[in-house]
Amino acid sequence: MSDALLDVYITYLRAERNVAPKTVDAYARDVRDWLDDLSRRKVAVESASRDDVLEHLAWLRRKGLSPRSTARHLAALRGFHRFLEDEKLAPGNPTDDLDTPRHARTLPVFLTLDEVEALLKAPNVNSPAGLRDRAMIEVLYATGLRVSELVKLQLNDVNLVDGYVMVMGKGRKERVVPLGKHAIEFVAAYLGSARPMILKGRETRALFVTPRGAGFSRMGFWKLLRRHALTAGITKALSPHKLRHSFATHLVERGADLRAVQAMLGHADLATTQIYTHVDTQRLRTTYDRHHPRSRRKAS
Repeated sequence: MSDALLDVYITYLRAERNVAPKTVDAYARDVRDWLDDLSRRKVAVESASRDDVLEHLAWLRRKGLSPRSTARHLAALRGFHRFLEDEKLAPGNPTDDLDTPRHARTLPVFLTLDEVEALLKAPNVNSPAGLRDRAMIEVLYATGLRVSELVKLQLNDVNLVDGYVMVMGKGRKERVVPLGKHAIEFVAAYLGSARPMILKGRETRALFVTPRGAGFSRMGFWKLLRRHALTAGITKALSPHKLRHSFATHLVERGADLRAVQAMLGHADLATTQIYTHVDTQRLRTTYDRHHPRSRRKAS
């Protein structure tokens, strides 16, 4: 019976919720662990109690699961049991009123404005590949896209007249993200000269292309970005996601509305975006400690 319930839930996530395949797989693994644990304890999923969930979470912790992973696991169980309750497949939800395990949230690593400027100027825009690279990095910093979203951009996703890109994000949710002036200029220059020279007559709908006539892979762009970071003299480990963090951090530092930043990043929950307010607060604290004569502590 439990296997059939899981199958119905997975079908619901895929067909009705349009949840991304990787997320569906993660939910399925977490719920499968829960069902296997209940089976070992000879407890039917329909009659599982709050204590059963607590025992399961304790079992996960004894196995060495981190608080962050345990919280994700509990979120999967909540969704599963909410579905069972809504569909009248179970009389109640044993995850109700359970607190999410607390975990320390690390602040995102991001580039300074000077580092961003150096990175943007690193590609040699006098070559087709360099102009393409500059356009890609400009778009990434101007929009805060995930690298998977950047490399999947198609020609018709970009509107240079009105200055925006259409992005298909997680859960197949589409969003509109503004393009800045410099990103528009470099994408237009790339489309006008570099892209045709790189393709050499090949045809593809991918916006950013390689000499093979195809779009970029995530790893291909990561290597490209790392190469230009070294040219720019940036010694900290750099990934496309750190540019996404830089985009959000620099917006929040300059007073951008948090819900607008949430919409541009494609975060489903505002709480995810609020991490950038902590970054801003920490920087204010550091500035205060360094410069105020009555500061209680000395900045390191």
